[in-house]
Amino acid sequence: MSDAIVVGAGIVGLQAARHLAAAGLKVLVVESRHVGAEASSAAAGILAAQAESDEESPLLPLALAAREHHARLAPALEEETGIAVDHSPRGLLTVAFTEEREAELLAKAGRQRALGLAVEVLGPEDVREAEPNLNPGVRRGLFFAGDHRVDNGRLTRALAASAVGRGASLLTGRPAALWVERGRVAGVRAGSETFLAPLVLNASGAWAGLLAGDPAPPPVEPIRGQIVAFDVSPPLLRHVVYSGHGYLVPRSDGRVLAGSTVERAGFDKSVTAGGLREVLDIALQIAPILADVRMADAWAGLRPGTPDELPVLGAGAVSGLFHAGGLYRNGILLGPLVGEIAAELMLGRAPAIDVTPFAPGRFAPRA
Repeated sequence: MSDAIVVGAGIVGLQAARHLAAAGLKVLVVESRHVGAEASSAAAGILAAQAESDEESPLLPLALAAREHHARLAPALEEETGIAVDHSPRGLLTVAFTEEREAELLAKAGRQRALGLAVEVLGPEDVREAEPNLNPGVRRGLFFAGDHRVDNGRLTRALAASAVGRGASLLTGRPAALWVERGRVAGVRAGSETFLAPLVLNASGAWAGLLAGDPAPPPVEPIRGQIVAFDVSPPLLRHVVYSGHGYLVPRSDGRVLAGSTVERAGFDKSVTAGGLREVLDIALQIAPILADVRMADAWAGLRPGTPDELPVLGAGAVSGLFHAGGLYRNGILLGPLVGEIAAELMLGRAPAIDVTPFAPGRFAPRA
């Protein structure tokens, strides 16, 4: 028997397991495929707390706290596991190529400065000095020094190694179903076996709404995102660069990732002609020099979306069940902190940040 079972071995679930194991609990992680098989490995690894967040959204405080959490987590994981997660502190540029987009950026800078957040407004010459290979038609840019990037594949592997090193067990290739007795969680069924535990965390990403046995599953749906990778040598960019439609992300291995589509295509992870065209148009608008660069790879991942585009974090409809998911476009940014907060809730502790806006019960039908 375990003290807690985590369903899903992505970044959220692995961090939750790592935290629970450090607290002395016997933890089992059950994963239907393999560690990091879905969005945790498919993402681009952008930590865009300021660039992505709406200043009036309850997501902003969580995103800012998550960004600081990454800065502490990266060196701790490297010391603990020997795996460097390539956390780059170079900052992020978001750029405008149209008058309308330029006005949006200036307004965003004003709102963020009113909140006391650091943002630098750049003219076209400043942008081209920061990134000489960008489209010369750039009109304006914002520089967010605090928004970083990380290699999400390495991060997932490091979290798995740390969780196991702290005593958690991993069971892969086994889809899980919730097992409920007398109105509370008793464990999970995985294949022909039943695993007992009084606490279960649903951290199954885009599949969170499909956990069998949950009487009130969260309304999470898959949102497909297609990404293209280019092989570039010498390096083409120093910073993550956003436009109004997508992004380019430089990686330390020499690749540049371009993305991404936002598609409601069910659980289909196909790379499509239309998706490739959309992503390549984004890439070439930001950096036309990529037209002569070899396209090395392309893939698609499924983001876990919710009706209000906010996370689902907190207790479920059955005693002993908790949810941590619905992170949509910010899964890599939010994942480690959300996993840790979920673990704290399972331990009966109040988190340091208010998670009331993300409570699963907000989707319950009203009388």
